[in-house]
Amino acid sequence: MRKLIQIPLLILAMLLLGAIGLRILTGMAPIDCFYHAVILLTTVGYAEPQPLTDGVKLFIVSYLSVALGLFTYSAFQFGQILVNSDLRAYLELRRMDSLVGKTRGHFIVCGYGRMGATLCDYLHSRKQKFVVIDQSAEIFNEEFRNRQWLYICGDASQDAVLERAGVRTARGLTTVLPTDADNLYVVLSAKLLCPSLQIVARASDDRAAQKMMQAGATRVMNPFSSGAIRMARFMLSPSIENFVEVTESQGVDWEIADVQVPDTSKLVGRKLSETGLRDSGIMLLGVCRLSGEKFFPPPAQLMIEPGDKLFAFGNSDGVARLSSLLENALTSGGLT
Repeated sequence: MRKLIQIPLLILAMLLLGAIGLRILTGMAPIDCFYHAVILLTTVGYAEPQPLTDGVKLFIVSYLSVALGLFTYSAFQFGQILVNSDLRAYLELRRMDSLVGKTRGHFIVCGYGRMGATLCDYLHSRKQKFVVIDQSAEIFNEEFRNRQWLYICGDASQDAVLERAGVRTARGLTTVLPTDADNLYVVLSAKLLCPSLQIVARASDDRAAQKMMQAGATRVMNPFSSGAIRMARFMLSPSIENFVEVTESQGVDWEIADVQVPDTSKLVGRKLSETGLRDSGIMLLGVCRLSGEKFFPPPAQLMIEPGDKLFAFGNSDGVARLSSLLENALTSGGLT
């Protein structure tokens, strides 16, 4: 895209050179010199500069020889750019940056490998907004764009790229880059830009996981350990694991999430039995106080306090609405 900038600059430079040369040779006013330089460069030939001395004639011949070649070259290059795929790619990136800039409350997925693709498919199936960051432009192909997924092509460890992805307004970030060093750098950069951001990172061993936790990751996952633990669960509780697989494969819409009760919520000071959350398809599995006190399962008479963290289970739509239900009183189910 540098040619789009270079072509106008070259033309402007030739116009200034012609104006300066005519000013020196003829002594005309600067605006007249610039005007004659324009009509000479465009080969309009409307009028000749006065006085038309031999020196002026030689200058015009030399100027036209160079300027005509430059003008032809610029027109050719500009036409080539218009039909070049680079321009379409550039415009697509600009459009994508604009869409990402308007997104709020989304997730950021750093790295679109096998794990990144699985994460995106899961978020898409749960109707969650997300932005993918990856250095390889080839992965953002036509199929990727047909899904209308948002993306940023760049290095996720760079602050400027994270800023473009909306890290300050994001709901959470997960980094599944190929190396632990890259993931650690992303965690550190994201935490410095947005200290309150929820960050989930992938690590290949316990040492890397410990460093990422110290760098500010909310949770660190080891795919090998997680896979081994799930295999153990299959052996210990095959029925439960089968139930989870069946519900997911059959499209049963359920989700588990934790949300914090804001100080201004109208649910503050009410008993759980009075909230009507169950009527909205939400079941509370537990409540964790700011003091560290935990209630699993919470009693129906438990009073909601500011800062409580609620662990909820229910259908995806209900869980997705839980944050707004906490900020605004339920219009049905017992609250007004």
